[in-house]
Amino acid sequence: MMRGRIAGAPISWGVCEVEGWGLQLSRERVLDEMREVGLEATEFGPEGWLPDDPVAKAAVLREHGLQAVGGFLPVVLHDADSDPTAAFDAFADACVAAGAGVVVLAAATGVNGYDARPELGEAQWATLCARLDALHDRAQARGLVAALHPHVGTMVEGAEEVETVLTRSRVSLCVDTGHLMAAGADPVLLTKEHPDRIAHVHLKDVDAQLASDVHEGRSTFSDAVRAGLFRPLGQGDVDVAGLVGLLETHGYDGWYVLEQDVMLDHEPEGEGPLGDVRASLTYLEGVAP
Repeated sequence: MMRGRIAGAPISWGVCEVEGWGLQLSRERVLDEMREVGLEATEFGPEGWLPDDPVAKAAVLREHGLQAVGGFLPVVLHDADSDPTAAFDAFADACVAAGAGVVVLAAATGVNGYDARPELGEAQWATLCARLDALHDRAQARGLVAALHPHVGTMVEGAEEVETVLTRSRVSLCVDTGHLMAAGADPVLLTKEHPDRIAHVHLKDVDAQLASDVHEGRSTFSDAVRAGLFRPLGQGDVDVAGLVGLLETHGYDGWYVLEQDVMLDHEPEGEGPLGDVRASLTYLEGVAP
């Protein structure tokens, strides 16, 4: 695999949109360390971490020698009284200005964090899927891809909900190996069943016991993350090599984004998150076809 298809993400340095998530490292440190480890591209990170102005956002990344991939956009999709169009358009404009290609959507609950979520009724599912189609079309009109990210603590988590979305909408999928496993789903099986719907990939390795604790309700997602739910690639229980081989065999030509969600309680000593990102990058390059 060419290094040019592997990207970083600020969450691997603990930078997150959730209020109270933990210490938020400086933009300069994170972007400098991405380049230090040899990454050439990144997702945007949470709102406000980079400049809001699309041109300024692109300029900051260029100054650090990084290409923009796109990024994570949690929006409420199931509530008929909440219109995500304005937020989507602003994010899509930033992608276009930065030369990025992917809007990674999450079906947000509308509350802070990922530790609880409501159940949806049929009318809400219909609204969610219709909204996904509308955002899919708005992305295509700009030359972008909208990819839905199944994510713990959102309205689309596990295999059954993913199947509902894939059956009832035209949106593409972002396979996140860690969030799918924490929701009780098999990311390799899902990819095998729907290779033509995969437009973006977030690679995490996972401690299977902690993932089971989240899925079975013995632990909240945030507590599991703090306990080490996500691991450097090759140090957990996800068949990362099998997933990458499957995608490449089916002609996947998109990004592999290295994501290891972490919470930081204090300024890291030594390399800190950089060491884990380096380990993941080395592993991924070693197993790539």
